[in-house]
Amino acid sequence: MPDELSHLDAAGRVRMVDVGHKKATSRRATAEACVHVGAAVMEVIRSGRTPKGNVYETARLAGIMAAKRTGELIPLCHNLALDHVDVAFEPDEERIRIVATAATRAATGVEMEALTAAAVAGLTLYDMLKAISHDMVIGGVRLLEKSGGASGHYQASDVEGKAT
Repeated sequence: MPDELSHLDAAGRVRMVDVGHKKATSRRATAEACVHVGAAVMEVIRSGRTPKGNVYETARLAGIMAAKRTGELIPLCHNLALDHVDVAFEPDEERIRIVATAATRAATGVEMEALTAAAVAGLTLYDMLKAISHDMVIGGVRLLEKSGGASGHYQASDVEGKAT
């Protein structure tokens, strides 16, 4: 944990960190979110009878679009030119796991873009499925892995060996 808070100036005012002196490097981050929808909703999804159409493709596009606009949504977050964003879905009997990856070559990390993609994809799934049920819970939004930059590699302790 750094001794100095990087987002506060000497007077304690919030500021955007100046990353202009940092070298641009390849950076990648993977995040996840989970939408618990229940067995009945999963059956409707599997049957292809969802009222609003293909829930996965709509949520994938929403996640990609959200990653691209993260700097507009989160105060003090830098706008990044993204090289790649991927949003994947891993459904099981009662839930949908969302795995989002973002990559860039920049002077600052891409974790917020991956987290935003996962969260917005989850919100979009909720929106697409609320005509079937409101008994859904979005949760578990977290960073799984990141690489690049001065702080190096990070991997959540419970995802060792998992392909993400």
